[in-house]
Amino acid sequence: MTLPCIICVAITGSVPRKAHNPAVPISINEQIESTHEAYEAGASIAHCHVRQEDETPTSDPDRFAQLMGGIQHHCPDMIIQLSTGGRSGAGHERGGMLSLRPDMASLSVGSNNFPTRVYENPPDLVDWLASQMLAYDVTPEIEAFDLSHIHQAVAMSRDGRLKAPLYVQFVMGVKNAMPVDRDVFDYYVRTIQRLAPDAQWCAAGIGAGQIQVSEWAIAAGGHTRTGLEDNLRLDRNTLAPSNAALVRRSVQLCEQYGRPVASCNEARKILGLRASKA
Repeated sequence: MTLPCIICVAITGSVPRKAHNPAVPISINEQIESTHEAYEAGASIAHCHVRQEDETPTSDPDRFAQLMGGIQHHCPDMIIQLSTGGRSGAGHERGGMLSLRPDMASLSVGSNNFPTRVYENPPDLVDWLASQMLAYDVTPEIEAFDLSHIHQAVAMSRDGRLKAPLYVQFVMGVKNAMPVDRDVFDYYVRTIQRLAPDAQWCAAGIGAGQIQVSEWAIAAGGHTRTGLEDNLRLDRNTLAPSNAALVRRSVQLCEQYGRPVASCNEARKILGLRASKA
């Protein structure tokens, strides 16, 4: 039986602004509406950040709670994944929302360069975030920006700091980090399959690389991420009108490669998540 493909939608992130694309959802209500449209289009995971009214990123647990409540009301079985990324806060502030017990949360297990800064993930912070995820029964999505991050996630899983089986996402196309390169992609897939054969994996392409990386992942039997956080365009000349439009493009790729799109409940079973309350 062909493994259904899980589609994650990264709805807003920390960087894109309405000046870049008016469809970027900023307010809580805008994000809830955009997530609902993406859910109806076929997304089963919502990767969530929150913003202040001036569009700057924040890790405010109250805002995350409002967003979670809205998504749970309108998309009751959707998997909610909150970001612990470093653009929205520093130190333990990055994990302040984990007590809300989302289904999942992003976890970067090592540092790397971003276009204009170092994305710092020191070992003591990584261990603390991982311990909080264990305490609150939150499944981590490992965001691998570098080969070493895959090896580190496997090591943390083996010694009990991370719950097995792993869910690892290859992030490709960030300037100064992992490039959009087919040989690199294939090596990463072989690496995770060799080191953690029970793991599930996903791939996310940034900017112009989104459609290419999605196609590679879907064709290779993995899962995929799309959304306005990572890419603002349908093509070089056309802004994406919504997150749902980007999700529909991933659905079309699934159809092209004979992959059924995972429902929310199927995605929960594939990832070993607790059942929804719906």
